[in-house]
Amino acid sequence: MTFTDILTLSWRTVRANKLRTGITVSIIAFGIMALIGIITAIEAMNQSLYENFSILGANSFSIRFKERNIRFGGGPRNELKKEKKGAKKEKNSSLGRVITFDEARNFKERFTFPASVSISKFASGNSTVLFEETKTNPNVRVMGGDENYLLNSGYVLEQGRDFNKLDIESGRNVVIIGSDLVRKLFKGKSVYALGKIIHVGANRYRVIGVMKERGASSFLALDNIAIITYNNVRRVFNNEGSYSITIRANDFKQMDAAVGEATGVFRNARKLAIKEADNFYIDRSDSIVETLKNTLRYVRYAAMVIGIITLFGAAIGLTNIMLVSVNERTREIGLSKSIGAKGSTIRTQFLWESILISLLGAGFGILLGILVGNLASMFFKTGFVVPWAWVIAGVVICFITGLLAGLYPAVKASKLDPINALRYE
Repeated sequence: MTFTDILTLSWRTVRANKLRTGITVSIIAFGIMALIGIITAIEAMNQSLYENFSILGANSFSIRFKERNIRFGGGPRNELKKEKKGAKKEKNSSLGRVITFDEARNFKERFTFPASVSISKFASGNSTVLFEETKTNPNVRVMGGDENYLLNSGYVLEQGRDFNKLDIESGRNVVIIGSDLVRKLFKGKSVYALGKIIHVGANRYRVIGVMKERGASSFLALDNIAIITYNNVRRVFNNEGSYSITIRANDFKQMDAAVGEATGVFRNARKLAIKEADNFYIDRSDSIVETLKNTLRYVRYAAMVIGIITLFGAAIGLTNIMLVSVNERTREIGLSKSIGAKGSTIRTQFLWESILISLLGAGFGILLGILVGNLASMFFKTGFVVPWAWVIAGVVICFITGLLAGLYPAVKASKLDPINALRYE
């Protein structure tokens, strides 16, 4: 009997036991679906992270008064540690101290490195913007910036102008709006928006610029934004929060040097003693993405554990089913052997029955996993994601699972005595 004949016979047997095959395939498919689905979702999240945080570019970094809250577990970076000899001491009174207006201005004036420096301040994340009778939902993000804020944040003007020195110093009511606001308030006509008076919250602003569309994002409302000057935030919003400083180095190769000089200049601006530790954080745009990706690895590990546990259970179930099949087909096996079938042929047939069932589970599981996982890609508004490496790994894992699960039943079937088998009732 050729290999093709054995494979065809195995497939017919699998098809003949629809209920048994269906249950086993479902169990295997669930395990693979969980694994592939979670991995696909993670890949979509990673893709979205790169798209979102590339707004700063690889040559940018920010100075913040506290660490970004993007890590799971591990505790804060400022947790108590054993002091090493010669280490800088932390002054508890200065920990968590916000970056003040004077500190930000002092830094910008004294930082002479070849780079673009911008000062920004968060004003609101739930503002309503009104033009005549048309009003937005109360979800508009309002930021205060300066003449370099658009450049350092990755925004490009489509119409109008950027802030000038007079706008910033006087803190007058001028605003640059995102494309979402143009669509909602001005029917997508950027030119028409210029010079118009809009209400941001309770305050009147003249539109001086319109930004090009950045694209949809699940992490940041990139286009649903109104940008005013940071001095206007100080004057109108009376916001006591911290200022942020973003530095964009002119040359990527000078990033380390820029970070080093910025640290020294800002320590001066904060009036820190030589032996006093930094009470601020420097966020490099590339390191933020890496931190988030490292966090997602724990989710990937969880998916692998779920998949392995489920497949282990499926392997046990498949083994039991194949043993039942051997018992039910004892007379059939005895008859095959009596007409000349070899033990190796019987063993191969049962092995391939087990492998085929497992591969069917892999096929359905991978398909469902990709579909379920891409629900995340729809949420994160990324392209269709297929984790090919994990798809191939899933097929290989299921092949091995089927092989191992069917090995004992196949060996048992091949060793049946044909005479006793024919007498089996």
